[in-house]
Amino acid sequence: MPAGDSFYITTPIYYPSDVPHIGHGYTSVAVDTLARWHRQAGDDTWMLTGTDEHGQKMLRAAAANGVTPQQWVDKLVSESWFPLLETLDVANDDFIRTTQERHEKNVQVFFQRLYDAGYIYAGEYEALYCVGCEEFKPESEIVDGTGPFEGLKVCAIHSKPLELLQEKNYFFKLSEFQDRLLELYKNEPDFVRPHSARNEVVSFVSQGLKDLSISRSTFDWGIPLPWDESHVIYVWVDALLNYATAVGYGSDEETFARRWPAYHVVGKDILRFHAVIWPALLMAAGVDVPKGVFAHGWLLVGGEKMSKSKLTGIAPTEITDVFGSDAYRFYFLSAIAFGQDGSFSWEDLSARYQAELANGFGNLASRTIAMTSKYFDGVVPDPHVYDEADVEIQRIVERAVSGADAAIEAFRIDEAIREIWTIVDALNGYITAMAPWALEKNRVAAENESAEAAATVQSVGDAIAGGDVEVNAELRAAIFELQVAVEHQQARLATVIYTCLEGLRALAVLLSPVIPQATRKLWVALGAEQTLGSLAAQPIREAGAWGKLAPGTKVTSLTPLFPRVESQP
Repeated sequence: MPAGDSFYITTPIYYPSDVPHIGHGYTSVAVDTLARWHRQAGDDTWMLTGTDEHGQKMLRAAAANGVTPQQWVDKLVSESWFPLLETLDVANDDFIRTTQERHEKNVQVFFQRLYDAGYIYAGEYEALYCVGCEEFKPESEIVDGTGPFEGLKVCAIHSKPLELLQEKNYFFKLSEFQDRLLELYKNEPDFVRPHSARNEVVSFVSQGLKDLSISRSTFDWGIPLPWDESHVIYVWVDALLNYATAVGYGSDEETFARRWPAYHVVGKDILRFHAVIWPALLMAAGVDVPKGVFAHGWLLVGGEKMSKSKLTGIAPTEITDVFGSDAYRFYFLSAIAFGQDGSFSWEDLSARYQAELANGFGNLASRTIAMTSKYFDGVVPDPHVYDEADVEIQRIVERAVSGADAAIEAFRIDEAIREIWTIVDALNGYITAMAPWALEKNRVAAENESAEAAATVQSVGDAIAGGDVEVNAELRAAIFELQVAVEHQQARLATVIYTCLEGLRALAVLLSPVIPQATRKLWVALGAEQTLGSLAAQPIREAGAWGKLAPGTKVTSLTPLFPRVESQP
């Protein structure tokens, strides 16, 4: 993406019927990382997340807890969903709630326009409905119940009985948009990603679309239709509008024109809502469709998708309380190919934490800072002549920057981290090969020999001053050679240490969208904040430009970025 372009990206807005689990956290940190990268690249970036607070499921939960629906959602959002963002260091620009006036008012504006344009009509509807999904279920997601639900039809996702609903509803003419949607998918092959998700959507739409019920009349916890207040808008289409209302649709056309259209990152289970229903609604309203929809996979625990209803969810704090938020972010974003399902295990998390974060990146940072303090009194040395090994590190950094940026453009955060990690691996190998401690040892040895030779010349100077001139010349030549050796070892050591420090400078910039806490600590320890400014202000696409860390900069002590973990669940 060219610098300065608009980059508006959203998480799905979460249904806060219960506490968030690591699947919600996964989506949030993925979108946050993409937003951080683009923001640091200079793109006009805006990240939105939020909560979807209407619907029958929320109404029933509130009644079961003896409070009003608004009191119930206020409690859930304040106690669970706002803290999730802080726990995982999510730097969202906005948080929308579908009970906010800015949303409710402009959802009505949107649907009034659809109604006036003739895309909505009244009718009757009968279908099996899942309260957990807040969705009328297609045949493909209806299965026969077993055990206590034998003889009943149950939801394939929640394994709970479906309710047969028969209502007078209003319908959106979704069927009229089949050809336009197929044309969209053909002309914009990256509209739905990854490729497997695109194929699923194209296949679904090609089989034909039915008109969509967009209202409910058996309960009132929702946004009333502006032309018939005995109906509330179906919770899913109410929720989809958040992406537009949050950036000014219906109230602030200047901001809306600046931000819209958006990229949406969603779980694959809600792909059809975002890749079929949502663009059709926008087409009907004469609004640009999103730039794209990316469907990531499920997080599996014990081979099964996490589910609040099945009590298989894991709270993010169970991980962050032990390993920290950076480790949470790094693990889920690097260990799972973004767009595919991925399995979580404590053993894998612990192993990756130790091998990649603590021993790989953390140890590289600690020993480089320590060697700078030991060999150069904590001052960034001035590099001398670069040899091939040094230049190869520079090439690796440059390639990693371009490779990671291309991967981010493709929404493959895992590939971006893999590209960046080539720097970590290369620098660790470089230190082993260059052996700075040996360079220092050789420098000290040469310096001591030079001092001894000088002392010898001084002690015998009077004796040979008027006698053996040849001996005197040989001693002085030897001293000169030793002094040259000292200078060479010192210059080589300075170049090696500078190469490591400058590589860490690039790593701090490149990894800051992924592990913001550790990179911020490293940035301060490198002394870069004093000479280059804040880490967030560093242009990420220019991180590979070599030589930005100024010689003479004072480094400071660095506590372990990823300390030893004593216990885990």
